[in-house]
Amino acid sequence: MTTHHDLVVTAAPDVPFVMMEREIDATVAQVYRAYTEPALLVQWMGPRGMAMDVTEHEMRVGGRWAFTHTDEEGNVYGFRGVFHQVLPNEQIVQTFEFDGYPGHVSLERVNLEDLGDRTLIRTHSVFQSQEDRDGMVASGMERGVREGYERLEELLGVRPTIS
Repeated sequence: MTTHHDLVVTAAPDVPFVMMEREIDATVAQVYRAYTEPALLVQWMGPRGMAMDVTEHEMRVGGRWAFTHTDEEGNVYGFRGVFHQVLPNEQIVQTFEFDGYPGHVSLERVNLEDLGDRTLIRTHSVFQSQEDRDGMVASGMERGVREGYERLEELLGVRPTIS
């Protein structure tokens, strides 16, 4: 599927955060559901060529989440965090930690803006240091997010009854 919406990533010099914006051709309710239901989440989050397994997903304030991505060679990459705010169809705030880089936790806020039949997803990630932020940007984060959002739009386009 080809989309006409681009991912915009802003990583300004000398500040330890990243801003990402992307419109999705789906309603806020559809996008929120895809973020919060593990059976949908595994179908879109992350880059193509990775299989995802959700091992924990307590969608509530103080609830934990964890998942793994497995690449085509069998390498497993784990991620985990804690939900700090959950406002249905509006906002999710959570910590984010890569198992391969323990102790380097970022705080991520995902805002969903209702544009009618489209949703603007705005993500603001704050890192503990400039070095952590630069490492995340250099890791291929943009590719994974871009491909994930493409997959999300494909998922929601294939199943327009998700509401």
